[in-house]
Amino acid sequence: MRHQKSGRKFNRDSAHRQAMMRNLITALLLHGRITTTEAKAKELRRWVERVVTTAKVDDVASHRKVSSIVYGREAHKRLYSVYRERFLNRPGGYTRIVHCGIRQGDAAPMAIIEFVEA
Repeated sequence: MRHQKSGRKFNRDSAHRQAMMRNLITALLLHGRITTTEAKAKELRRWVERVVTTAKVDDVASHRKVSSIVYGREAHKRLYSVYRERFLNRPGGYTRIVHCGIRQGDAAPMAIIEFVEA
């Protein structure tokens, strides 16, 4: 039984899974919306909520914690300039998942994950 075991494995080892989520977070921060599979979007939502909530406190510790997750300076700057200001008074629910059909090649359910407007 899988009691108290949260998160999806995606048939990857832990380092690959962590790198994949970090790449997806960085892409979402840079572009504002990305298209991915439904399962990855649902898992990504958990990670992004934590990163944005951490970034709402503007101190050295939060900058270091976010830098350990987000790749690249541009995404880091965008998180603290654009998204922090947008979601400062919002208690959660920073992303939206919109289902957009199935992928042609393998019939995987696809979804668009994007930041909500303030």
